[in-house]
Amino acid sequence: MDVELRHLRAFASVARHRSFSRAAEELLITQPALSRTIAQLEGNLSVRLLDRSSRHVELTDTGAEFLVHVERVLSTLDQALAVARHRVTLRLGFSWLLPDPWTQRTVSRFEESTGATVALTRTDDPLQALRQRSLDIAVVRGDVDAPRGARILHLFDEPRIAVCSEHCDLTRLDHLDWTDVQYWPLVVNTVSGTTGPWSWPADQRPAQIIETANYDEWLETVATGRGIGIVPEVARRRTQHPAVRFVALTNAPTIPVSLVHLPDARRTLIRRFLDAAVQTTSA
Repeated sequence: MDVELRHLRAFASVARHRSFSRAAEELLITQPALSRTIAQLEGNLSVRLLDRSSRHVELTDTGAEFLVHVERVLSTLDQALAVARHRVTLRLGFSWLLPDPWTQRTVSRFEESTGATVALTRTDDPLQALRQRSLDIAVVRGDVDAPRGARILHLFDEPRIAVCSEHCDLTRLDHLDWTDVQYWPLVVNTVSGTTGPWSWPADQRPAQIIETANYDEWLETVATGRGIGIVPEVARRRTQHPAVRFVALTNAPTIPVSLVHLPDARRTLIRRFLDAAVQTTSA
């Protein structure tokens, strides 16, 4: 007896609404497709479950009795799926401050729609963690040197801002132009930074570069006055450090923000997260 879950859900929806058109809307299928599904179910069972007319749909006596058991089966299945989904975790990696409020809204949308949980993992090199399969998906800023075969989804672009020590002469200016950065020592995060000498043509690059290996080193190096830094504007809202100041940066190119994942890893779960990410971005 070839009865599938889709048959049971279709029958329960028609029985609940007493309408093929409303059930089709709920199930997101066409009414002819729904009618075929119900006909398949009745054919497989060799019994009539619904009485149809041009104006209404009613359950037969057998259909009413069958519905009691179908609803019990579907309820038990939904409970089992909920338990399993709550134990499923998607590992989302990032190197430093996640974009807001995009992250909070996307994670909430994903968790509510799937029942799964997002584990946020900070790592200095999310792409390397992705290669090692310790992450499922990575939030990456700037140009992406993705693993071979990886998929990249561009989300949006962030503006840049300058940051310096509270004692730096730059604090006397109301803004810094992108082309004038070359005259200041530039502190660069070589692992996950979004701005470095590579960001300018060769004849406009800063003459002095101070290299650091992660965000914390970068921030403390700027705070001690070794040089200035360039970061996404989100840092102004999220970085609390008494020794640094932020200065507007004019004519600077924006920073792309992307999601990177491997196509052979947890496809359904990742696709659902990408869907939530895009919906949040376009909202």
